[in-house]
Order: sequence, then structure tokens, then C-alpha cells
Amino acid sequence: MVTRADLPPGTQACQAAHAALDLAVTRPDLVGRWHASSNTLVMLCTPDEPSLRWLCAEATAAGLTCVPFHEPDLGGALTAAALEPAAHRLVSHLPLALSSRGEVNNNDHVHG
Repeated sequence: MVTRADLPPGTQACQAAHAALDLAVTRPDLVGRWHASSNTLVMLCTPDEPSLRWLCAEATAAGLTCVPFHEPDLGGALTAAALEPAAHRLVSHLPLALSSRGEVNNNDHVHG
């Protein structure tokens, strides 16, 4: 899951959850395989909406599943996206969401 660092922490968490649930509803086959093989969740962040939009476009262009979430209460803004596990190569450089100052801390893991 990828959200935007320019959103408040609670909003980041909710938007990432929306994207993950949308992925589960739209691609139950993919989520089932993920659940059986790893069941690991990682919540990362991009700096802002344009960078999240770029990430979604890159994932789609690479043939990877990307389910964007647009928040109606924020004017339909793109606030998060859920990506299939194979997208790890596109997101490996992104910091963990909700970490202090957006810095990557190798001890921070989000599992659900």
C-alpha cells in the first residue's frame, strides 16, 4: 500500500486501508494468492499526489495491478493505492508511511 506523506497520519492510514480493501474486492484471486504465500503488508508513502499518480502510471505501464483510491471527502483526490506484490521493484526506494520525518527505518514493519 502506498499513501501520501502530505496527508495527516490518521488520514494516511485510512486511505491505505481503503485502497487495500478495494484491491481485495476487485482482485480476490490476487489477494488470495498473496495471503497464502506471505500475508505481509507494507505501507509506504510518496511525497504528494503527483508522485503517487506517477507511481500508479508506472505500475500500470509495467502491467502490474494497481488499485488507486480517490477520496470523495477530499474532492476526489488520489490519496492511496494498493499494488500487487510484484510491484516491489517500483516501490523499494519509498519510505515507510507514518515513520518519523518519512525516513526509512529498517526496524519499522507494518504487519496485519
